[in-house]
Amino acid sequence: MADWITIANDHLSAAINPLGAELSSLKDAARRELMTDADPAFWTGRAPLLFPVVGKPAGEVIRIQGRDYPMKQHGFARRLPFALIDRGPTHATFRLAESDETRDHYPFAFTLDATYRLDGATLHTDIVISNPNAQDMPASFGFHPAFAWPLPGGGERGQHVVTFGQNEPDGVRPIADDGTIKAGSLPSPLDGRTLHLADDLFVHDALVWDQVRSSSVTYGAPGGPHLRIDFPDTPMLGIWTKPGARYICVEPWHGIADPEGYVGEFADKPGIFLVPPGGSKHISMAVTFLP
Repeated sequence: MADWITIANDHLSAAINPLGAELSSLKDAARRELMTDADPAFWTGRAPLLFPVVGKPAGEVIRIQGRDYPMKQHGFARRLPFALIDRGPTHATFRLAESDETRDHYPFAFTLDATYRLDGATLHTDIVISNPNAQDMPASFGFHPAFAWPLPGGGERGQHVVTFGQNEPDGVRPIADDGTIKAGSLPSPLDGRTLHLADDLFVHDALVWDQVRSSSVTYGAPGGPHLRIDFPDTPMLGIWTKPGARYICVEPWHGIADPEGYVGEFADKPGIFLVPPGGSKHISMAVTFLP
């Protein structure tokens, strides 16, 4: 197992696992852990990168030019080793490229670069998905960071809230038993712009906004430290935990699970973007610690 790669400054330290290029620890200047404890009783993930799908494909296949390819929930990037291609005291860049293994699931050449960069009290994650093929490359991408719930040094677990940067008048999308997305919507769980976190919100899986208007949220409890999560490039958002777990996932997505019963082409499903031949897609997220 490869050692985690650590970057640090006077405000934050971050450790990234080359397996999946997964952010696995984020600590403040007092060395307090801001991320999940990865308790195996709930979920051992920490912050997987979701590519080339977000969510569950119907029947665990994607259809490309009429051919079915096997594809698990959230894609394969999170299960594969990335190469460390650049590193400094406050930054590190990891790369995943296509292989015979990935082509069995996704018939495209690609590179996926993930750069983690500290700037003051902010951790930036910059994603570049490049397409060397001669045709458009359909893809989706998502972040899946799991933050400590409760945050250290803050209020009780039940006092924590997620506050959206903009009004979100739409409801959330219901999730089917097989993990795909049902038609219609459920009433918004927000109180104004505020989501009051409680286990019973997640009995039926994640809360999914498929047309989120906000490009940032803040997370924390009154009187304690907060995290601001900025996601300027992703039009969808999931918030998820397992009831009783000590984490809350704030997940900016450019992609979503298949509609229930979907049998169409991968390129035509909601949330897919097309990377042009010789082009690239840039997607970023930033997490700022607010003491």
